[in-house]
Amino acid sequence: MNAKNQNEVAQDALEFEYDLAEPPEKVWRALTVPELLAAWMMPNDIRPQAGSRFAFAGPEAPIECEILDAEPERLLRYSWREQPGATRQDPLDSTVTFTLARTVSGGTHLRIVHDGFARKAMPAVAMAGAGCRLSLGLGRAGMPLAANTPRLLLRAA
Repeated sequence: MNAKNQNEVAQDALEFEYDLAEPPEKVWRALTVPELLAAWMMPNDIRPQAGSRFAFAGPEAPIECEILDAEPERLLRYSWREQPGATRQDPLDSTVTFTLARTVSGGTHLRIVHDGFARKAMPAVAMAGAGCRLSLGLGRAGMPLAANTPRLLLRAA
């Protein structure tokens, strides 16, 4: 994946950007070590190697994933395919991308893009944004849910 592709955001994507005090090595571990990822996401069996498949233990059914790109401490991109369940007739089939960049202070600029999410799951935008902020310890009042939330909310109306 080249830099141009990383910066392009699909019309139906949620985009979040955070500056974290932790270095990229630590953030990478939180994204790729199953026990650490489970602490803020869901139980999983992730292996951060392109082509490997893993699953999150979703609330109704497993969320099937495949690593599409993995560049340690820089980029993690995987498919996210929910399985139909008792209450989920139209499961989400999307892509999640985490881009990490070292900041001047030695921390991490973390960019999260969830493509294919917003148009289909618009009612969940607020929940996803709040969950992401809380998971990263960034639950400050007044902060936008996502970098493109106003654009998404206007489109949904």
